[in-house]
Amino acid sequence: MTIERIRQFLSSGEGLTIEFKECVNELSNSIWETVCSFSNRYGGNLILGVNDNGEPIGVNPKAIQQLKKNFTNTLNNPQKVSPSLFLNLSEVEVDGCILLHVYVPVSSQIQLCSGRIYDRNEDGDFDITNSSELVAQLALRKSTAYTEREIFPYVTENELRLDLVERAQKMAIALNADHPWKGMTPTELLRNTGLYEDDWRTGKRGYNLAAILLFGCDDVIRSCAPGYMTDALLRKENIDRYDDRLIVGTNLIDAYDQLIDFISKHTLDRFFLVDNQRVSVRSWIARELISNILVHREYSKGFMAKIVVEKDRIYAENWNRSNRYGHINPDDFTPDAKNPLLAWFFVNIGRADWMGSGIRNLYKYTKIYSGGEPELIEGDIFKTIIPIGNGSYGSGIVNNGTLQYRTEDGQVNGQVNGHVNEHVNEHANRMSDIVTILKLNPRLTIRQIAAEANISYSTARRRIDELKNKGIIERIGSDKTGNWRIIEAE
Repeated sequence: MTIERIRQFLSSGEGLTIEFKECVNELSNSIWETVCSFSNRYGGNLILGVNDNGEPIGVNPKAIQQLKKNFTNTLNNPQKVSPSLFLNLSEVEVDGCILLHVYVPVSSQIQLCSGRIYDRNEDGDFDITNSSELVAQLALRKSTAYTEREIFPYVTENELRLDLVERAQKMAIALNADHPWKGMTPTELLRNTGLYEDDWRTGKRGYNLAAILLFGCDDVIRSCAPGYMTDALLRKENIDRYDDRLIVGTNLIDAYDQLIDFISKHTLDRFFLVDNQRVSVRSWIARELISNILVHREYSKGFMAKIVVEKDRIYAENWNRSNRYGHINPDDFTPDAKNPLLAWFFVNIGRADWMGSGIRNLYKYTKIYSGGEPELIEGDIFKTIIPIGNGSYGSGIVNNGTLQYRTEDGQVNGQVNGHVNEHVNEHANRMSDIVTILKLNPRLTIRQIAAEANISYSTARRRIDELKNKGIIERIGSDKTGNWRIIEAE
C-alpha cells in the first residue's frame, strides 16, 4: 500500500470500506467486529494509529511487533474469529507517524466474531445476529455470489485425499513454523478453514466445492465440477494446432505443479539479481499466472481455461465472474477475490499472494523478464497476456528498480559483461532456489526442501550435496533436529 493511497483514505474519512482505530499500544476489542463486518459486506481498509477525524497519531514503535503478532494470532483463534482469517498488518509512515494497515477481503462465508454476526453499514459495525431477516439476506448474498461454497452433502472424507491435506499442512508450516495449522488433524484443518460448513438457508451440511477442488479424488472432481479443465498449449512452430499439449483436470494442488512444469519446460529461466537477492523471475511470473487461473476462475461454467505459450508471449484465459470491465491498472484497482476460500488457502501454502500483491508482482517481474508489461483484461472471460520477448535477454541485475542485463549485442540500461550461457544461468537459478528456501526456513529436511522446490527427493539431495561441496551451506546438528547455515551467498 502506497503512502499516497493511505493519504487518500485519510482525507476521505471513515465509511463503508474504511475504518480508523487509534491502537497506540494495544489492539482494541472493536477491531475484530470491524474485520468481520468488512468480510461480510464489501471488504475494506483498516488503518491503526489514526483517530476518528482521520488525523495520524501513530502507533508506538516499540509495540509494533507485538501488535502484529496479536493481530495474526487472534484472527486464527476460532473462539474469537470464525472461520479463521490469514491477514497481516503492514507498516506505512505518514507525516512522521507509523501507521499499520490491512486490507480485509470479502469472505465467501458468514464471518463470526465471538459467535456473533456483524455487518457493515456506512461507517459502523452492527450486530445482526438476532435479526433472522438480515442474516438470511447476508447468507443469500454470499451463497449466490460464490460457487466455491456450494455444499455437496454426500461427499465424505472417503472421497477426499487426506494425504494432500497433510501435504498442504506441511507446506504451510515450512513457511511459518508457528502456523495455526500446526498440530491439527486433517479433519480439524478442513473444518477450521471453512471447507466443511453449514448452509443456514437450506440446512445442508458437508464439504463444499472448494474442498473438492483442492483435495477431491479425480472422479469426484469431474462429477461435482464437470466444467473444470485447463488446457495448456505450446504454439511456437505449429501455430494452427500445437507443438505440445497438456490437459489438466486433477486437484488444484497437483494441477498447479503440472502447469508450472509445463511453463518451465517451454520458456527460458534467466538469472536476475534483484536488490542483491538471486531471483528466478520466470518462476514468479508462472506462479502468479497459474495461481490466478486456478483460484480466481468461475467454476460453474463449462468453459475450458487455457494457457498458451507462444514465441513472444504467454496468453491465458478463463471464465470469470466479473464486477468490472476493461484493463486492470495495478496502481488503481480494488482487489476482488472471486473465490476467497481458495485464494486464502493458496496464500497459506505459499502459492499465491493476496490479489493486490499478486497483480503488482506480475507487472514488476514481467518488466524485468522481457522489458514489457502484462495486460490483464477483465470481462466475462478474464484474459492475461504476458510478453516474454524473443530470448535475447540474458542474465541481469536489478538495483533500485533499474534493470542491468547482459545480451549478445551490447549494453542496455547498465553494464555489459558479455553473453552468459542460459543453461548455466538456469542451473544457478535452481541452486539459488534451494538457498532461498533455506534462508526462509533453515530447519527443513531434504524431503521438505524437495516438496517446497517442486523437485524430486533425489534431485534435492544432489543439489544439497553440491551446495555443501562448494562451501555455500552446512548442516548443524542431526538430520531431524538440526538446521542449515548459509555460509555465503551463492
